Amino acid sequence: MTVRSVILGTGSYLPTKVVTNNDLSESLETSHDWIVERTGICARHIAAPDEHTSDIAVKAAQRALIAAGLTPQDVDMIVLATATPDHVFPATAVRVQAKLGMTHGFAFDQSAVCSGFIFALATADMYLKQGMAKTALVIGAETMSRLVDWTDRSTAVLFGDGAGAVVLQAQSQTDRGILGNLLRTDGVGYEQMYVRKDTPGIHMNGREIFRNAVHRLDEAVGEILERCNVTQDQIDWLVPHQANKRIIDATAKRLGLPESKVIHTGAVQANTSAASIPLALDAAVKDGRIKQGDLILCEAFAAGYAWGSTLIRM
Repeated sequence: MTVRSVILGTGSYLPTKVVTNNDLSESLETSHDWIVERTGICARHIAAPDEHTSDIAVKAAQRALIAAGLTPQDVDMIVLATATPDHVFPATAVRVQAKLGMTHGFAFDQSAVCSGFIFALATADMYLKQGMAKTALVIGAETMSRLVDWTDRSTAVLFGDGAGAVVLQAQSQTDRGILGNLLRTDGVGYEQMYVRKDTPGIHMNGREIFRNAVHRLDEAVGEILERCNVTQDQIDWLVPHQANKRIIDATAKRLGLPESKVIHTGAVQANTSAASIPLALDAAVKDGRIKQGDLILCEAFAAGYAWGSTLIRM
């Protein structure tokens, strides 16, 4: 009997403060047009000083549970993808568990930066298929603004804060659910993008990151389609990590997908790292573009290097 992890509900949360490109141009040597031309980003949301990663994760999780028609007591496990935990330890996921009022099951963090949600989704999928849990909350939540050096034009314009979540449930005899996952890492990219523990600021070799992202995502997309016996023309929607519009456009071109079949949220949310895919997914579910039965391809590339792809029948 085949067991699949089915998405029952999605949810998201964005902090209320919005910083536009024009706002940044007041303190940086940049402009709205310069940022848009290179990244496609127009604005980003920034968490309040007293707003922690766990806070925004909880809000996204609560909305996903409402959409699924479930309560925290129906959840067996939480996987939180984040590169910006509340503390070095313990796991921020257990703080989310407590804030949700979930007094059973288990929770843990997963770190793969911008690919974190793909890794977390694949991890939860394996737990559910092995029968170690029945229902899971998978959350991507980031307060990237806490890592940014706001005097560095090359990185300050790129990132924003936010959280997205999905409720997964193990079900049998269904055509819906996660059809396949592909995860990859290559430590050759370890020094190309990083944040030191003792020094604020994101250090990034943008040109090398871009080159590797396009090449490796192309391979990941091709491999997941072959593995799942799916053709490019069967994909209804591409829901990518929202790092850079040029990377997204390159992936869509390889798939032969028109712009109308690609979910873009980066223009108004910037790069929210592990939160970007669930944020984009929830936006498209809520506005009615993504419907039950649609075939979704999610993909992401991250520092490390870490990258992956997931195929989902909604």
